[in-house]
Amino acid sequence: MGYMITDYKAAGKGRIGICLNNSKTLWLYAGEARQLSLEPGMELSEEQYQHILHGVIGRRAVKRAMHLLERQDRTKQQLCDKLLQSGYPPEAVEDAVSYVQKYHYLDDGRYARTYIRNHQDKRSRLRLRQDLLRRGVPKEIIDQSMQEEFCFDEREQIKSLLEKRRFDPDTADARETGKIYRFLLGRGFRSSDISAVLRDAGQQDMFVP
Repeated sequence: MGYMITDYKAAGKGRIGICLNNSKTLWLYAGEARQLSLEPGMELSEEQYQHILHGVIGRRAVKRAMHLLERQDRTKQQLCDKLLQSGYPPEAVEDAVSYVQKYHYLDDGRYARTYIRNHQDKRSRLRLRQDLLRRGVPKEIIDQSMQEEFCFDEREQIKSLLEKRRFDPDTADARETGKIYRFLLGRGFRSSDISAVLRDAGQQDMFVP
């Protein structure tokens, strides 16, 4: 199957959009396009197409992925989303992900364990799970990472957060208590645990969930 260059247009930042068969567009830098001698109306062989897709764009996607991961650790889903947003085709994104996974630059298990370890002092088990799911970490990896890393008593976490927010049970009124209750719910703590801690703090007459 051949690939006809049906459109060839310059874009910002020195990039060239190569539209093939009036459907798929590949983004190259002007220097890359010149080196490949690409021009409108030219037909590419399957070999030429695969070289552009993997040998040129895919290799550049690997470098971009490495740069992104040097700046901060990311999940596989976060990295894929970032590369796709930058205009890399799915095939090139797959090349990049395969490379960084092979050399352990990308590891969802490591990401999950680190995230739990760094945030478990101020977030509930549920909140941590939700955070990781939103970041694209598979459920089974989250479950395993929770077993390995999460070691906090959630009622003690609630007490610690109340102290950090200088919540005084002796002076707080119903409005303040309701506000702190909603704050703790937003952190993912169970209603039963919040109510128990507030009762222990002397709030049983001021707030009933």
